Amino acid sequence: MSTTSVASPGHAETGSSMSVGDFVRTYVFSLDHKIIGLQFLFSTLLWFLVGGLLALGIRWQLAWPWETMPVIGPMLFSGGASASNMGGQISPEFYTMLFTMHATVMIFLVIIPILAGAFGNYLIPLMIGADDMAFPTLNMLSYWFMWPAFICFGASFFVAGNGAASGWTSYPPLSSVPEAAPSSGDAQTLWLLAVTSVGIASMLGSVNYMTTIIQMRAPGMTMFRLPMTIWAMFITALLQAFALPVLTSAGVMQLADRLVGTGFFVPEGLIVNNSEPASGGGQPLLWQHLFWFYSHPAVYIMILPAMGMVSDIISCFSRKPIFGYKPMVYAICGIAGLGFIVWGHHMFVSGMNPFLGMTFMTATMFIALPSAVKTFNWLGTIWGGKLQFTTPMLFALSFVSMFVIGGLSGIFMAATPVDIFIHDTYFIVAHFHYVLFAGTAMAVFGSIYFWFPKMFGRLMNERWGKVHFFFTFLFLNGTFYPMHILGAVGFPRRLADPYHYQTFAHLQPMNQFMTICAIGMVSVQVIFAVNFFYSIFFGPAVGRNPWNANSLEWCAPSPPGHGNFDFQPIVYRGPYEYGSPEVDTDYYPQWQAPPEATETAAEPS
Repeated sequence: MSTTSVASPGHAETGSSMSVGDFVRTYVFSLDHKIIGLQFLFSTLLWFLVGGLLALGIRWQLAWPWETMPVIGPMLFSGGASASNMGGQISPEFYTMLFTMHATVMIFLVIIPILAGAFGNYLIPLMIGADDMAFPTLNMLSYWFMWPAFICFGASFFVAGNGAASGWTSYPPLSSVPEAAPSSGDAQTLWLLAVTSVGIASMLGSVNYMTTIIQMRAPGMTMFRLPMTIWAMFITALLQAFALPVLTSAGVMQLADRLVGTGFFVPEGLIVNNSEPASGGGQPLLWQHLFWFYSHPAVYIMILPAMGMVSDIISCFSRKPIFGYKPMVYAICGIAGLGFIVWGHHMFVSGMNPFLGMTFMTATMFIALPSAVKTFNWLGTIWGGKLQFTTPMLFALSFVSMFVIGGLSGIFMAATPVDIFIHDTYFIVAHFHYVLFAGTAMAVFGSIYFWFPKMFGRLMNERWGKVHFFFTFLFLNGTFYPMHILGAVGFPRRLADPYHYQTFAHLQPMNQFMTICAIGMVSVQVIFAVNFFYSIFFGPAVGRNPWNANSLEWCAPSPPGHGNFDFQPIVYRGPYEYGSPEVDTDYYPQWQAPPEATETAAEPS
């Protein structure tokens, strides 16, 4: 093993990120968790751009329906689609593809892999004092199993028809019977193959994460000395391990329905577009149960790592210990446990037994309690702290405020009678985006700014980072908050032209305002992209611990070399000892020996 030799963890020298082996083994088929984390990061940021462009297509149609759209990447939007789309005009079938693939890309190729794949891979060994993941080869495979998904999702834009167009939930029989959605064609099959591949990749990662956290912690690193980021990643890995096999199996079953004529989800005697009656004998609602049994825990897979990372950022820049560390841990565990018994609230309008619906409604309301614990503990951490309004801190604070809005709007949907009214309206879209973009994506931005020095040994520009934060925060609220108003008056989602119904014609100016804000929100990410890539090469170089933080990754060189640490870290305390009376500084790192231990070691035997 090749490591960089540095005299002591207090020095500011930086290590080398070069691993052993040739270029392909080091940077392509790498076994180093840091390189794999960066592979996930760059891949997901690229798909983030694709998902944003798809969103602009949706917003354009709602603001100026059937008008010619300035073509943003015609090959991306059109491919094998009709010639009218090549000219920039959106057809109804193409619109259905847009909202299907926008949600699919953002959920399966951006949010989940950037949290669990990029940050999970990069941070877990560093924050627990390990030299790598427990199973490096399995870790490599967890990334490369994403490539069939990248290829299949990408190819689905270019096959005959308009791409996958059954919604990101892929409800049968629309998705199971080719005749039900002829415009999707082979694209829907590619969609199912891609989702199955994502499921396999995530399961491989979850096994690795759990094993690494349980078995490879540094000496002295007990479970209740773990940073909140690691607790969140650990619980997320548990969610993935138990929920993903269900969705992956369901995807295989739906593929069998499409390709070999099985009848898992196709009802007996179904006639579509004058076709022969189906001989399936299956249940379309079975797919909904299997899909949501995974996809509601997936909501927490998309938010729990963000909660953990935000906790570390807020504590660092408040210069205070986390308020209620153990309640925060128990709250994460409570969210995960309750997450498995609330999936039915997505199906309140499916005609389920009212008693069963009431059970799901009650459980859903209870899940607000551990979320509230975390929110109040974040506020308790901030209260009375010596706040440093760095770019990571601004994004972390915005996560808390936006998550409160998203969480409160979710309470409305937990009540069955209310959900029946708002289920197919833009209120649902508003809630989902406040949790996942205004919430999770803002946490991701903050985490990139926070751990960028550890990844690349350089700082991103703070001034441009704050400009990026300000305009993103402004435009996202301009885009998503009015959706609550639209939903409250019944504005339907998934329709290409809701103004066809005169009831909603007066809402077009609001949609135009939201679209202008959406264009601004996507455009301002250019600032982030330029700052990110410029800083990799030309940002100011930093030492090991530029934020004066306490957790274990900050004692490794920046960026860490192969094997991560140039000394064996020993953990003496928790990760949030800010303002400790035992030391003169306002931080007390986990790896710093207590004064009495140093004095004892110095005494002659």
